[in-house]
Amino acid sequence: MTIALIGDVHANLPALEAVLAALDARDDVEATYHVGDLVGYAPWPDETVALLRSRGIAGVSGNYDSSVATGYKHCGCQYEDPRQEALSHRSFEWTKANTSAETRRRLGELPFSLTVRPLGGHLAGPQLMIVHGTPTLNTVYWHADRSDDFCRQMAALAGLRAGDVIAFGHTHKPWHRVVDGMHFVNCGSAGRPKDGDWRTGFVTVTFSAAGPEVGFHRLDYDIDRAARGIEASTLPHEFAGYLRTGGTLPPDTSAPPSSNAP
Repeated sequence: MTIALIGDVHANLPALEAVLAALDARDDVEATYHVGDLVGYAPWPDETVALLRSRGIAGVSGNYDSSVATGYKHCGCQYEDPRQEALSHRSFEWTKANTSAETRRRLGELPFSLTVRPLGGHLAGPQLMIVHGTPTLNTVYWHADRSDDFCRQMAALAGLRAGDVIAFGHTHKPWHRVVDGMHFVNCGSAGRPKDGDWRTGFVTVTFSAAGPEVGFHRLDYDIDRAARGIEASTLPHEFAGYLRTGGTLPPDTSAPPSSNAP
């Protein structure tokens, strides 16, 4: 059985549409799930949530989803520098103001975690656990440089065993590691990559008697449409450049130029 996983869409409707079209063209994917953070940073929160719902794609609550749903004071995000922090606060306030009550309700209904038994519940395993950040909090960043011992600790909290898979996102950088026979899969971001590759993408996990096989898939999408949508909104226009570079903000033209004069 092959399962597709979509990470961190962040209201980028053109990217999501491209991923779904690519999945529709495959004949091996039997189920699709998302790992949360459906909204934020792009201007299509309602449309993104509605499209996933119309396709019957279940998933978990990201930090952005739960904080928008509850009207929390911030999104629980980590910032690389003060400029990104300021822009992210503007994005969060925009998203709260431009997300419908129906969408907020749907976001609030998302579970913290989701466990799938790909080969059926009548068998002991394997299982696929889906969370956004970690099994403890959806705000904790599980970067690739986390130690094997950290992975073991999270697996123990989740009750995982050899042959099981835990899938998550939040960092927007995809990676896969096997520790003690358990698979740890960061699904990256379909809508706002931070790994230097602007393309959208998804992950596949194929379960068989030989064990789980993980695949990462990247594809082009109409990034011009996504950028135009951001620039036509009152979101920070810098987010368009961020998408085009796969995770780098354009220079701050509003800041005064530095002087080298003595």
